[in-house]
Amino acid sequence: MRNALIVAHGFPSDPIPADRKLQDLAAQVNALLPDWQIGAATLACPGALRAALVAQPQAPVYPFFMAEGWFTRVQLPRRLAELGHAAPILPPFGRDPALPELVAKAISAAGCTEVILVAHGSEAARSSRETTEALARQLAEILPHHRLVLAFLEEEPHLRLIASHHRDAVCLPLFALRAGHVALDIPKSLAEAGHRGPLLPAIGETAGVPALIAAALARG
Repeated sequence: MRNALIVAHGFPSDPIPADRKLQDLAAQVNALLPDWQIGAATLACPGALRAALVAQPQAPVYPFFMAEGWFTRVQLPRRLAELGHAAPILPPFGRDPALPELVAKAISAAGCTEVILVAHGSEAARSSRETTEALARQLAEILPHHRLVLAFLEEEPHLRLIASHHRDAVCLPLFALRAGHVALDIPKSLAEAGHRGPLLPAIGETAGVPALIAAALARG
């Protein structure tokens, strides 16, 4: 039996709900790969990663992250090494070549041609912005008649400012899990900006994600 472990960051101040959501996602992926054993753990949930590695000591790790940055290049390998886990780390969710089409479908289903793509961003590292900009370029080719506007939570252009200029646009959070940023920070920024358009679920919550992950795992 082949196996794999899906790992996400989680939500440190309230870790249990995010960890359960990831467990649910792993179960959906496992339903598509019935001959596999698919585990899951968030880094923020105390003891979750250790327990998952005990259950699957040789499992390749699938990072459920939007960017290949500090968490995937530094923290996750360090945490795995500390727990004696030497199996490979696969490319993260945000780097999947099938992701632009999945995002485009979510945008098309929303029925609006003006879209705010909001990502985490960082003033210290460029990976989040670079990944988001690359995705936006691909989306522009798939959806040439849509107006796509980028916004970030932790660097310019900030979501609050962008939303104040695009009050009726759809807002799509480019986040893997619905945690603090998606549940709290993004709605707060939109409300402060007087935004009137719909806020979509985090892209990691869309219906096609389990199939995307299952395909990535099968590729290896």
